[in-house]
Amino acid sequence: MRKPAGVQTAPLVESVRSGDPRAIARAISALEDHEPGAEGIVQELFPFTGNALLVGLTGAPGTGKSSLANRLAGHYRVQGKRVGVIAVDPTSPFTGGALLGDRIRMQQHATDDGIYIRSMATRGVLGGLARATGDAALVLDAAGKDVILIETVGVGQDEVDIVRVADVTVLLLVAGLGDDVQSFKAGVMEIADIFVINKADRGDTDRLENELKVVLGLSRRTDGWLPPVVKTVATEGLGVPELAQGVEEYWVHVQRAGLRDEKRVQRWQERLVELIRERALERVLKSGVGKEQLAGYARQIARRERDPYSVVEELLRAAGVAE
Repeated sequence: MRKPAGVQTAPLVESVRSGDPRAIARAISALEDHEPGAEGIVQELFPFTGNALLVGLTGAPGTGKSSLANRLAGHYRVQGKRVGVIAVDPTSPFTGGALLGDRIRMQQHATDDGIYIRSMATRGVLGGLARATGDAALVLDAAGKDVILIETVGVGQDEVDIVRVADVTVLLLVAGLGDDVQSFKAGVMEIADIFVINKADRGDTDRLENELKVVLGLSRRTDGWLPPVVKTVATEGLGVPELAQGVEEYWVHVQRAGLRDEKRVQRWQERLVELIRERALERVLKSGVGKEQLAGYARQIARRERDPYSVVEELLRAAGVAE
């Protein structure tokens, strides 16, 4: 039962750092629900983060992200690594929550204390992630997880928020699903550090692999990395060790090239901009602007009685965000 005063930060932070799954769940829920004092959890845990490797798994619906996350988590556990899994699901139109399909697929890990699995609903947020995904990753990092797998909602070519959270981005493709190379002119094709052709036991896999290699050979990344193409059959675990090796090789490359800090600085710069936007919006809404008032402004704009920019400036001034 929630306390009206908000989260009791100190004892919760201590329990999270000890790896208590109930404390981890409580902390993430508080951050998802914007409970009073929830930001203090991140502030207290932040000095103990930065040790986990964050691996993002993204791609179109039906490419097998959940199955691959399940197998990859098992692979890391065999190596003795502690694993966190954040599975972002579409928001249910009936309950407002996540559909929890990923937890069903990962039932084999339910009794493994070395794996923590969290499903998160998008709650209407675009970009493939939930609003609190980044904070949830920080909680798992501070809880001592060595690897954190972040599985996005099935995304299109312009939904690339995963790059703002993950150290390594893995893009899944499947031959014959209409997600061929030519359909990825920008977006996710440009953020992927590793390409995976899943369900490789299906036809046209070789053709898709050849097309990918041609496209990758025509462009050169600023970090000097040539993204590998790994073929997997996630349901059978085939290709999973090769994928894990590719992840390791990319992160070694980043560190040897002296790009680790630069990559994380760039990532945090983008997240800071996102946080500023969110905080500005929260202040506007807390200043007393409700749906009816927003609707009134919208009517004025639609009737050309006012322009949108002057309305925004007025709202920001009222919230104390603008001069």
